[in-house]
Amino acid sequence: MDYKREEIQEYFNDYLADNKEYLEENEPTTWKDDLHFYAFNEDYYMVYTYDAKQWLGDRVFDVINHITEYEMNCFGKVTTDLSDPCAIVNMYVYIIGEEIVWDYLASIEEVA
Repeated sequence: MDYKREEIQEYFNDYLADNKEYLEENEPTTWKDDLHFYAFNEDYYMVYTYDAKQWLGDRVFDVINHITEYEMNCFGKVTTDLSDPCAIVNMYVYIIGEEIVWDYLASIEEVA
């Protein structure tokens, strides 16, 4: 699913621009392993319900379906509170962020 992927990619690019040097210096052996956690799980992407509802728009059910499939495949059950718009946005960003980080790490491994 590509909904808001460009926005999430920009968020990740900004995160890298602000933090990569610090991570490389302070976590030299593990920064790549922990990059997804630091970028997409250390803080909330969205905290206000109104903003989350606007962000989801008419794609809310597509996003919920994407989360449900991911969590069923990974955990065997759905753990995200699907009645909370912020939880939906944050979990979706976490999932898409995982894909973005994988792509980034693959691209830097190809160069190395």
